[in-house]
Parts: sequence; structure tokens; C-alpha cells
Amino acid sequence: MNQQSDHTIVMAGGCFWCLDAWFRQVRGVNHVESGYTGGGDAPADYYSVCTGTTGHAEAVAVTFDPTVISDDTVLDMFFTMHNPTTLNRQGYDVGTQYRSALFTNSKQQSKLFEAAIERNQPNWAEPIVTNIEPLGPWYAAETEHQNYYQRNRQAGYCHVIIDPKLSAARARFVKFLESDTPASNSLG
Repeated sequence: MNQQSDHTIVMAGGCFWCLDAWFRQVRGVNHVESGYTGGGDAPADYYSVCTGTTGHAEAVAVTFDPTVISDDTVLDMFFTMHNPTTLNRQGYDVGTQYRSALFTNSKQQSKLFEAAIERNQPNWAEPIVTNIEPLGPWYAAETEHQNYYQRNRQAGYCHVIIDPKLSAARARFVKFLESDTPASNSLG
């Protein structure tokens, strides 16, 4: 792995457990970290973010090798793993902390995100409401939220919410999956 050439995309699409579970299975993904961003400089933790008053979103930072998987494919996966047409909501999870957002660190990345929204809009009957926001401070989520799905597969949320999302994404992106990726073997 050549870390200098790796790309990182920070994205929010509802509860971070779902995106975390998916991207840990994807070939070329070297690291996945759940965390909080988008709320300014105030430190964030799970309980404060869940109040919906901090402005932070539950997000994942996905670091990948672009020679194995493209930025476009990672973004198409993001738009498959959540409903980007619901404002501040994913299923039963409601609040700005569950918003659909892509956090950008450059003009080039903003253009990439804008193109991904346009490319994925035909897949949805309603307009995509995904925000493109500047990447601000990143606060890693607590250990119990890292790789949650792998460690809690029998939990109700995993069966009812995460499993159906994973099945839908697998149907579209099966050729990008492998069972032994660095991200899938990492607990944090």
C-alpha cells in the first residue's frame, strides 16, 4: 500500500454503522473509521452528537487505493448504501446528525462530488439532497462504534437495518468485494 497515493473520502449517510460495515468489505479499501464531523470545533462524542444540537454528522472516513477502486465507484457505493433523497433522515434515524453529506477538502474533490450526485440522480425518483460541506475537524467515534456490524451481527439493528442495505449493495457491486481486506480485519 502506498499511503501517499491513497485517497480518502469522508461521507455521512445515516447511522455510521451501515457505511462502516459496507466499506470494510470492499477490495482496495485500506482503512475505515467511524467518527463525527461537520459541527465545528467543539469536540464531539456519540452522546452529544445524538442530541442533534452539535451540528456534527455521524460519518465514515474511507481510505482506499485508487489503483484498485476508483473515487467514482466509492461514491456510487455511497449513494447505493443510503437514501440520499431524505433530508436529515435514514429510516427511523432522524436528525441533522443523520444527514446525507460529503465532506470536501478541495475544489477538485467538490467537483468530483457534484458529478457523483448528477450521475446517481437518475437512480432516484426524488431529488438527491446530499450536502457537499467543507471538511472540518474530525473526531473518531468511540471504540464500540468502530466495526460495529462485525462485532454485533446478532443485534436487531444489524438484522433489520444493515443487512438489507448490504444485500442491495452486494447485488450491484459484488465484483468489488473480497473477504480478506485490510479494513475488514481491523477492529478500529
